[in-house]
Amino acid sequence: MLYERMALFQYNVVVKKYVCIFCSISKNTYIYRGNHIVISMLVKVFGSAVYGIKATTITVEVNVTSGVNFFLVGLPDSAVKESQQRITSALMTNGFKMPGHKIIINMAPADIRKEGSAYDLPIAIGILAGSEQIVSDKLHEYIIMGELSLDGGLQPVKGVLPIALQAAAEGYKGLILPVQNAKEASIVKELDVYGMANIREVVDFLCGKGNFTPEKCNVDEMFSETVNHYSVDFSDVKGQENVKRALEIAAAGGHNIIMIGAPGSGKTMLAKRLPTIIPPLSLEEALETTKIHSVAGKVEKNGGLITHRPFRAPHHTVSDVALVGGGTYPQPGEISLAHNGVLFLDELPEFKRAVLEVMRQPLEDRQITISRAKFSIEYPANFMLVASMNPCPCGFHNHPEKECVCPPGMVQRYLSRISGPLLDRIDIQIEVVPVPFDKLSEQRLAESSDVVRERVIKARLIQQDRFFGEQNVHCNAMMSSRLIRKYCKLSDAGMAILKNAMEKLGLSARAYDRILKVSRTIADLEGSLDIKTHHIAEAINYRSLDRNDWAG
Repeated sequence: MLYERMALFQYNVVVKKYVCIFCSISKNTYIYRGNHIVISMLVKVFGSAVYGIKATTITVEVNVTSGVNFFLVGLPDSAVKESQQRITSALMTNGFKMPGHKIIINMAPADIRKEGSAYDLPIAIGILAGSEQIVSDKLHEYIIMGELSLDGGLQPVKGVLPIALQAAAEGYKGLILPVQNAKEASIVKELDVYGMANIREVVDFLCGKGNFTPEKCNVDEMFSETVNHYSVDFSDVKGQENVKRALEIAAAGGHNIIMIGAPGSGKTMLAKRLPTIIPPLSLEEALETTKIHSVAGKVEKNGGLITHRPFRAPHHTVSDVALVGGGTYPQPGEISLAHNGVLFLDELPEFKRAVLEVMRQPLEDRQITISRAKFSIEYPANFMLVASMNPCPCGFHNHPEKECVCPPGMVQRYLSRISGPLLDRIDIQIEVVPVPFDKLSEQRLAESSDVVRERVIKARLIQQDRFFGEQNVHCNAMMSSRLIRKYCKLSDAGMAILKNAMEKLGLSARAYDRILKVSRTIADLEGSLDIKTHHIAEAINYRSLDRNDWAG
């Protein structure tokens, strides 16, 4: 469908020729100024920007017209502005030329800031099409992203999975990406994903030259092959049966846990094996986890779906921004990278107080909101907190063999580095004692992770049925006060045991709800509908730090 419109002036004649957008995405404008002819060529190429874990389609409009100079508008950052030099070198190296005309590039919507070097490729393709060095009717069908090297090679970019999901939702035919990102994007079955090594391959594909096959990924097969494969196992741990039991309960109910013990007692070893007994990721959880790691650039090159629950263990020198996320251009922090997995904080009292306090709100809301003057971003943060600490600075308070050399009051001061509100969000507190020699030298293997995980999965299925219809409640650790009253009813005998423990052991008021939640999980592991007295008794044992006599 062609439309022509002519406007006559005293000295100028303007003739505009519009081509239907469904047939082509270019517009030619011929402007007669006296004896001079000005030719303007407008081309649209489509890219994408990632904010949080969601993508927004970006239209790269390239207008090549008479004149000189290079203009890049649409709120680009420094990395985008520097693309001119990379594009010029890449084009010349591959036998193309930078047009000797005025080039105007607009990145729409213009009120959204464009960040990073991933727009090199769509801008370069737009320049080639705008200068008629290539002719293609495929530009409006594909999202194109990639960073250019000076020789025209394509470097991997971040956030490919959210980009692919958004492209599929908006009805694009496919994606053109660096070859290192193709496997990750191919998780989205509704798209044809083409991984390219350099700009020459991209041009050949758009011009219909060569034989290119879209990347294929069998998500179900990849998921089933790797979801339960771990390099570590619970059977590696000698002794520590009471601690392994506590970790099993934590995994079954989604409870946060802290381990207190002397150096070398096995706290870190046990924590690293916790993901092996947590129920495997569902496909939906795996996609959500992969999206977060994709945005942060943590997906391995040529990697695809993340099928193992994340295990993040930041050093105690981590900053609050690195832990919760943020920065000039906000990125997910460690608590979001641990989403659907485990966040392990070793030597908890050594973390800066301000760093620990920023975790209080995400532990309750299961998400983190990063606010800036012009926008705010939400990252999911549904993780299990696993912490470990020495009982005192020297590490030997309550040690069965070695004597603590800390001065009076030091144990309490050391413990006070962790605030009460943070401890209030940790359901299970367990002491870890060193393993004796006869246990270490045993040849008999302990119970494997597979066996423990089967029990955990059965308990989680019970909770899944129990909380069906409850919004954002999936396990016992997420129960509100209303749900605790509904599902954690005690017999008279159980209530008497709990009351006696509160009075005799000096347990704090905050321990009350935690004990009820943990006892509910212990009952679920046994398949019991009711919370019995021995369930309450075991849950009481997991409140070490709440005892008045613990710090001496």
